[in-house]
Amino acid sequence: MEYRHIVHTDKSMSTENQEGQEDELLALTSIYSKDEFKRTDAAPGGEIQLCLELPSEFVISIKSNSATNSSADNFEDTVSFLPPIVLNFELPPGYPSTTPPNFTLSCTWLSPAQLTLLCQRLDDLWEENRGRVVLFVWIQFLKEDTLDYLNIKSPYEIDLCSDGVQSWIQSEKTCDDGVLLDKRAIQDVQSVPALVTCILDYNEVQQKKAFNCKPYLCNICFMEKLGSECTHFKDCQHVYCNSCLKDYFEIQIKDGQVHALNCPELKCTSVATPAQVKDLVGEQLFRHYDRLLLQSSLDLMADVIYCPRLSCQTPVMQEPDGKMGICSVCQYAFCVHCKKAFHGLSPCIVPEVRLAELIKEYLAADRLKKWQLMKIYGELKQSIEEMKSNEWLGENSKPCPSCKAPIEKLDGCNRMNCIECKQNFCWLCLKVLPLENPYDHFEKECKM
Repeated sequence: MEYRHIVHTDKSMSTENQEGQEDELLALTSIYSKDEFKRTDAAPGGEIQLCLELPSEFVISIKSNSATNSSADNFEDTVSFLPPIVLNFELPPGYPSTTPPNFTLSCTWLSPAQLTLLCQRLDDLWEENRGRVVLFVWIQFLKEDTLDYLNIKSPYEIDLCSDGVQSWIQSEKTCDDGVLLDKRAIQDVQSVPALVTCILDYNEVQQKKAFNCKPYLCNICFMEKLGSECTHFKDCQHVYCNSCLKDYFEIQIKDGQVHALNCPELKCTSVATPAQVKDLVGEQLFRHYDRLLLQSSLDLMADVIYCPRLSCQTPVMQEPDGKMGICSVCQYAFCVHCKKAFHGLSPCIVPEVRLAELIKEYLAADRLKKWQLMKIYGELKQSIEEMKSNEWLGENSKPCPSCKAPIEKLDGCNRMNCIECKQNFCWLCLKVLPLENPYDHFEKECKM
């Protein structure tokens, strides 16, 4: 009778354990998202990822313990999120009545010694709650008390184990202070670069998630919208809704103002990233923007010119002091100055419209630049001389009222006689004088 009673009790306890395990797993599934909790199908158990809430402006640093200790192996930055602590667990048949869950605790930024302390604390919590489900108690402790329990404060220097990944199947080891490391404690990272990449990527993803869920006021349309409908300028922290920013950028691109795709805030110089522009304006307009941006950048380069053929327009690198450019696409050889077919040592033939521009450039240039322009453009010297001659004539002569020949007065009275057409005229008013009594004009009209 006593044996049967014991068997009956064991079966009853086994059923209660199974029901308790199932209820606990169902509760975890309902509380946490699929990204946080994953239940295993093969056996009662699962994996839960716990992201800790960090203080604001939390600074982390990594200093490698390697022999080289190069600057590339050292890192410091301010983060809002760190990669999660991962609790993997399996529930044995005796849980929760007599046996604790089997588990491993892994993290990229906690050392094996720190994880060992957490494992020991989980064991203590089981002893305090023996006979009851304990997973939620463990989770609450890891999520809310880890930083205080391990005395982690900003700035926090991450201790990277020199052996890389710590495996729970490894042989027993001790840390620097002699504490025996727990096989369940795993620092899941291989190197400093891998850890830095993991931290930065996770921080960026979580910041994006947090941004998407918060409402922001757009200072263009003055409407409040979720971050998922807005764009955030990282340098200045200003936020505008995608609809307003899309219209703003499209107008700028269509007007060719590709260097003006910055934050619309007054006097703000933060520039939108290419990825932000592409997301807002679409693939087709972004390609147009990309072409304009490339062209404007090439235009600022003194050694880049474009193939003169309208059907080509390929950028061509100009050799220092070189006179010939050769297009890499259409093979057209051209003069870099006049953009005509290359003419060797012969001076450039300059169109009238271009000649007027060159004269202005010449007049504003210093002596060296004037000499260079004269050397390149043979027609420029003659034009400059003609211009100077015309300027002198305009200042020192008057045109004959009959034949328009320029007349210079050296001395004598104001009655002039043109050497070209023999016409008499008044120097003062340029009126033609009669052949008879020409001096009457000076007594009645222009007095000498």
